[in-house]
Amino acid sequence: MKTSIGIKTENLAKVAEVLIATLADEFVLYTKTRKAHWNVEGADFYNKHLFFEAQYEQLDEIVDNLAERIRILGHYAPATLREYLALTHLSESHLEGNDSLTYIKELLSDHESIIIHLRENIENFAVEFHDSGTSDYITGLLETHEKMAWMLRSHLK
Repeated sequence: MKTSIGIKTENLAKVAEVLIATLADEFVLYTKTRKAHWNVEGADFYNKHLFFEAQYEQLDEIVDNLAERIRILGHYAPATLREYLALTHLSESHLEGNDSLTYIKELLSDHESIIIHLRENIENFAVEFHDSGTSDYITGLLETHEKMAWMLRSHLK
């Protein structure tokens, strides 16, 4: 059934394309954060184990909400690892160690990359594609990533 929400079909497709790539980024970041939670070692293990758990729980909610946003716009969300790896601009984790600072630096870099990508698209959604709803949604998502990045960055001081 056609989605009829006041946005042209071709604009819905363009917005969905960006959101699908963003979903892939979010899922890869979620997976990398889970890895940090499972594998972190060191004197700060327990604290960082809990910290990474809080972060991956936020990312799990982001992934679900983003997939639902794609469906709201009348498109299908990818849901395989193969699709995510083909669509993401992030790389899989290839860390040398399992200490918290190594994980934090990599995760921070990924959050900052997502923040830049989101920021680049906010205006396009509203102005070019006439989708203020997605623009607003992405603005909120950007703010969430900025806070998560701040939390990670604060561990590096």
